[in-house]
Amino acid sequence: MPDMLRPDKPVSGRAGKKALSHLPAFGLAIIIAAYLLLGALYALHTPPWQVPDEPAHYNVIRQIAQNGALPVLEKGDYDQAYLNRLSGERFPPDLSLDRVQYQDYQPPLYYLLATPVFLAFDGALIALRLFTLLLGAGGLFVVFAALRELSPRRDPALALTAAAFMAFIPQRLAMTAAVNNDALAELVIAVGLFLVLRAENVSDEPYALIRGRRGVAWLFGVVLGLAFLTKVQAYVLAPVFALYVYLRWRRVPPDERAGVLRWGALVFGLGLALGALYWGRNFFVCGPFDVVCGNWHNQVVVGQPTTTEWIARYGLSSTLERFFTFTFKSFWGVFGWMGVFMDQRIYQALAAFSGLLVVGFLWAARGWRNLNAAQREAALLLSLAAAVTAALYLYYNISFVQHQGRYLFPALASLSAAAAVGLWQWGRWLEQLTRVRLGWLVPLGAALALAALSGLALYRFIIPALG
Repeated sequence: MPDMLRPDKPVSGRAGKKALSHLPAFGLAIIIAAYLLLGALYALHTPPWQVPDEPAHYNVIRQIAQNGALPVLEKGDYDQAYLNRLSGERFPPDLSLDRVQYQDYQPPLYYLLATPVFLAFDGALIALRLFTLLLGAGGLFVVFAALRELSPRRDPALALTAAAFMAFIPQRLAMTAAVNNDALAELVIAVGLFLVLRAENVSDEPYALIRGRRGVAWLFGVVLGLAFLTKVQAYVLAPVFALYVYLRWRRVPPDERAGVLRWGALVFGLGLALGALYWGRNFFVCGPFDVVCGNWHNQVVVGQPTTTEWIARYGLSSTLERFFTFTFKSFWGVFGWMGVFMDQRIYQALAAFSGLLVVGFLWAARGWRNLNAAQREAALLLSLAAAVTAALYLYYNISFVQHQGRYLFPALASLSAAAAVGLWQWGRWLEQLTRVRLGWLVPLGAALALAALSGLALYRFIIPALG
């Protein structure tokens, strides 16, 4: 793992060690402060409702605040022609937004947490946007804490780089500075990953967080239940936790494996019990075999382009080309209702940057065998989280044309860790070339470039196109 501190001379004395111990917190504070500043600018200067699905998410909160109950998704809550008119005319005040209610089926946690903000600020959109932005900042903090566990010595370099990469993706800034449940999903997933990575890093007793620790099982179970109550994409924690239990079961002596299974049963029992609060309601609202309301949602969103129709109209090759190109562009930044693009040269530069990250990561991955068992298992858990997120994205696009890279953001902890590994590999190559300890310039330069790109995206593309 990279060592961000690495002074040329060893630091001696209590004062020197204390000074170095504050550097990770100082670096993380700078990242989060810069993220909050940029995010606040996005929240203030992005015109109202000019973020995908924001009116529908806002209306869930409004209905809870006004009616004191969760809303129910009904026929007519989605009108593609009306949405096209709203977005095409930039949401004029004479067109009502009350009809835009197609997110009423979503798990309730984000909306319940946002309702007091809605009531305290009389439904002000900016207050709700800033509330979501704070959740996004919480996600950065927890991802840093989680990824720091990847190093046996809790080296902060990888974690700081990953947090900076995640913070300054322009598309994520645009989404976490708007009203939606994505930021809370990212936060809950990050907390779950922190739990499993922290457990993996207990070097003196690798399965200490399982054996005889019911309190920890309750914590795992509550986090899993909160994932079930937040967003379907957050369900990724279920297979991650299941794999974690299996890895622990495989590692412990045979006479203790029953205890591991009881621990896992307690985790999943509590998580499922919390999830049942949402699923039980849907049993009656959407049907006994549709507890996440997915089938009912598909019946309501009549007019949304389907993949079958798209292929019939444009052909398979054209559809696949659009899937890959639009996914890539909208991961980094396609704004408004997916209609405001950055300059093509920026996407070309981002493609080159992404290629360099992949090369650096794959080269560093050659050292897989040099990792200890806990690190290999941690990497496996992060890989599973990313793979399940990608699978959900592909599955959704089998039915509907939703080529939006932001749907991969639940995997940002894993993707950011991989990006950080790639950046530090290039840093090591720079040091080998110059024979000077300048490797830290690579991740620092990447973070500054992404932050600058986020500011450029707002003032060069979003405001002129939508303002």
